[in-house]
Amino acid sequence: MRIPRVYHPESLFGKDRCLLSEDATNHIGRVLRMSVGEKIILFDGSNHTFNATIHQVSKKQIEVTIDSSLFDDRESSLPIHLGQVISRGDRMEFTIQKSVELGVNIITPLWSERCGVKLEGERQEKKIQQWQKIAIAACEQCGRNVIPQIRPIMKLTDWSKEQDEMLKLNLHPRASYTIKSLPTPPKSGVRLLIGPEGGLSPEEIAMTEQEGFTEVLLGKRVLRTETASLATITALQVLYGDLS
Repeated sequence: MRIPRVYHPESLFGKDRCLLSEDATNHIGRVLRMSVGEKIILFDGSNHTFNATIHQVSKKQIEVTIDSSLFDDRESSLPIHLGQVISRGDRMEFTIQKSVELGVNIITPLWSERCGVKLEGERQEKKIQQWQKIAIAACEQCGRNVIPQIRPIMKLTDWSKEQDEMLKLNLHPRASYTIKSLPTPPKSGVRLLIGPEGGLSPEEIAMTEQEGFTEVLLGKRVLRTETASLATITALQVLYGDLS
């Protein structure tokens, strides 16, 4: 049986024992029904793993002993910041889950003119928390030991103006470049913009050009927004990251 991997939201360095979080307790105790003496693997976002043994189990708490720790770097050599215009239904959750598996470091949900989703106030905050939990679960599954950040929702115009050293890319069906033929290969990572189901407006496309985004073409077919993001991330990781 595969040893379960569990995220712990606090640093585990220097600790001999710890109480699992509420989510981890529910998963280990109620879902997997594990008992005293069984082994689990903890990670705290520090790029280390911690071998642990279940010490005590109750209805509301599980205590484990920390047996050993190991630096375990599974991060890609290509940092990717995904700016994803929020998609409908469970498509956004799917995009977050799979992009984390593919090595994305930061995800910023975006509002755009043609975004068909409305989130306000408390509902918006709960959605961001839900997306972060999805990212954590994806790390538990795929073996990553650093949790990608799900940032607060931003307007596309504000996100596009943020300054960093990353290569800015925007998909466009009439672009001059493919990812393979980029005039400037990414050295400090990629800031990748993926638009909504209806695409970006002409004004938004012009704005991204002014902010230094390079338009790239992804084949001859029109892809759905969730397909476009994952296909582009995969292509970038194959050419410049750790999927080659």
